[in-house]
Amino acid sequence: MKEILKLNAISPLADKALGKEYALVEKSNAPVAVMLRSFSMHDYALPDSVLAVARAGAGTNNIPVSDYAERGVVVFNTPGANANAVKELAICALLLSSRGIVDGIDWVKTLSGDDVAKQIEKGKKNFAGCEIMGKTLGVVGLGAIGVQVGNNAVRLGMNVLGYDPYISIDSAWKLNHNISKIDNLSELFAESDYITLHVPLTDGTRHTINADAISKMKDGVKIINLSRGELCDNSAIISAVKSGKIGAYITDFAAPELIGVKGITVLPHLGASTEEAEDNCAVMAARQLTDFLANGNISNSVNFPACSAPRAGACRVTIVHRNVKKVLSSLTEALSHEGINIENLVSQSRGDYAYTIIDSASDIDSSLVEKIESGDNILKVRKIV
Repeated sequence: MKEILKLNAISPLADKALGKEYALVEKSNAPVAVMLRSFSMHDYALPDSVLAVARAGAGTNNIPVSDYAERGVVVFNTPGANANAVKELAICALLLSSRGIVDGIDWVKTLSGDDVAKQIEKGKKNFAGCEIMGKTLGVVGLGAIGVQVGNNAVRLGMNVLGYDPYISIDSAWKLNHNISKIDNLSELFAESDYITLHVPLTDGTRHTINADAISKMKDGVKIINLSRGELCDNSAIISAVKSGKIGAYITDFAAPELIGVKGITVLPHLGASTEEAEDNCAVMAARQLTDFLANGNISNSVNFPACSAPRAGACRVTIVHRNVKKVLSSLTEALSHEGINIENLVSQSRGDYAYTIIDSASDIDSSLVEKIESGDNILKVRKIV
């Protein structure tokens, strides 16, 4: 039985999805793969036996993705598996930002005496808010989560603007036709009463919400950030909340400077922390791993292209290589020289790297596999019988 090392607690449903050939273990000297959630792998000594890493979640900032690509290690994530959980929290955040729910609950806890009902009737005006129906919500990022948030906001009677220059065809098909797609982020900022962020953290998205962006927004705008804390410049957020420019800021990412600031609600990273989301992510990660380990197929990798094919022939060889000229021709020439007949060949590239699947009519000798792996720009070769 092949061992898959878990670096965090993983839903037990993953064991069932892995099947009988794989065991999810807490310790292993030679695991074929790693499964994790939030564990930081940046200073982790990854065993040479590891072929793949699966993150049971969408974000992979805790994994040195580029370094692993250079080692030929495929990194998977599970986009969409926790989308419903985050969507539900985003809808909750819309309401928390609109009504004095949290402050009101805290105030009620301070009341005592026989006239509590009278005290509440007298004091509740301090926590009055507004309704979200008829207001404009700007959704930044129309991936699996952003689409669900936008669609549900439409059902709640909101006017929804969506911004995503990289929207996928799949997301576009799922997007409610009442959502207006905005091509200019500044326009979305200017027209929105509420803004919710659903984009990954990259050099290009860091501090998407900064002082300049805030200056373009409506007075009293409510901002929701359940994606990554660094998408917002906290100092700019705090200044704008104190001045009243931002009516409320709801975030799922605690930072010392945000805690205790009136107008800012900090949630304890609850976005995907539901039993259902953890189960969905674990099962999806397990299935992606087993398909890769057993068949060499790649889906939802963050450092290599999607590449898969039904099995054909007697033997399959997968090659992780750099995306440069003549690599494919050198592979086919090496196989042809040994009299190997190729039944099927699929190759896909992504940035600096590429992945090739070759099915042959006959067995490929291990010595030939080693010869191929020693070639220029070849990172990892695996034989699958």
